[in-house]
This record gives sequence, structure tokens and C-alpha cells, in this order.
Amino acid sequence: MNFPFTEEQFLNNFANYNSDVFPAQIFLYLLAGIALYLVSSKRTYSGRLISGILGFFWLWMGIIYYILYFSSINKPAYLFGFLFIFQASLFFKYGVLERKLSFRFSKDIFGLAGLAMILYGLIIYPVFGYSIGHVYPYQPTFGLPCPTTIFTFGLLLWIPEKVPKQLLAVPLLWSFVGFTAAFAFGILEDILLLVSGLTAVFLIWHKNRDVVD
Repeated sequence: MNFPFTEEQFLNNFANYNSDVFPAQIFLYLLAGIALYLVSSKRTYSGRLISGILGFFWLWMGIIYYILYFSSINKPAYLFGFLFIFQASLFFKYGVLERKLSFRFSKDIFGLAGLAMILYGLIIYPVFGYSIGHVYPYQPTFGLPCPTTIFTFGLLLWIPEKVPKQLLAVPLLWSFVGFTAAFAFGILEDILLLVSGLTAVFLIWHKNRDVVD
């Protein structure tokens, strides 16, 4: 696949983003931690807050990363920016306004697969990237599409209710698109992006069949 930008431009874009928004990365990690705490707290408002946090992540990626940064080297980034904003609106719709999403960890294949994706997106992804030479600021940090999408798939697997299929379309699409970077530019930590997407969608599809509306 031919890209309209070079590997150097791609990595420099990460560096510009990371340098300009710091310390927002810390804030994004804190929000992820709050979301995980809310899962374990089982409060009545937990589902709405977690959905709001996920919506904020996708809004951040759509506006801040894609429209403000990535569009400088790749004009189709505007399209992905709007798709990510649309994904954010779905989390706000289903989770915050309609209160149809709750999150609960369970010791079954759904819960354990979700936990593995969450740990990978938050911890293993940056460590693996660092080990193969993707040193900050020239690395995708949490809050950028690939690790955050993997984290999102993990939380979607923790929804005990029937997951609206609309919530899966944009993350799955991005898992295919983002996966290409693993081969084109050697971002090997992205290899599990597509694996996570296909695994999560298959498991959610299987679980949705057994959930009564």
C-alpha cells in the first residue's frame, strides 16, 4: 500500500503531538484508571461515566489528533476525524443519554479477553514499542488511535448487556486501517490491533445472540 507520507513524517507527527499536548497524556491515563475503578465500584452512575470517558477519548482522537495534527500530512485524516467524532457521539447516545451501557468484569472468556486488551493498550503496548525502538516522543501514546482502540474493545467486552452493533463499526474499521502501519512503518505494537478487533467483534457477536433484549 502506498502512503501519502513518509515514515519520518509519520513518526515526527507523533513527536509534534506528544510534545504539544503534554501533560495531557497523564490526564488521559488518569481517565482510563477512573474508568477501571468505576467498573469495580459498581455504582449506579458508573456506566454513564465510563461511557462518557470513552466518548471523550474518541472525541479527543477525532478533533485533536486527526483534524489538528494528522491532517497536516494526510488529508483523508479529516474523514477519520469525523468518523471518530461520530463514534464519540454513539457512546454519549447509548451510554450517557439512554443509559443502555453498563460495564462489569467477569471471569469468563469475555472478561478475560477484555482484561488482556485493556492491559495491552495501557501497559504492554508502550513497553513493547519502547523495546523495539519507538522512544517517546516518537511513539503512539495512550490517547492516540491504536492503543486507545484496543482499550475500547476491552471495555466493550465487559458490557453484560447486548452491545449495540453500531458501536463496533468504526473501531473495527480502524483496526484494519491502523494495522497497515504495522507493516508499512514497522509499528509492530499495532499487530495486535487487528487481532483485538476481530476477536472482540466475534465474541460480542456470539454473546449478543444469547442476550435477551
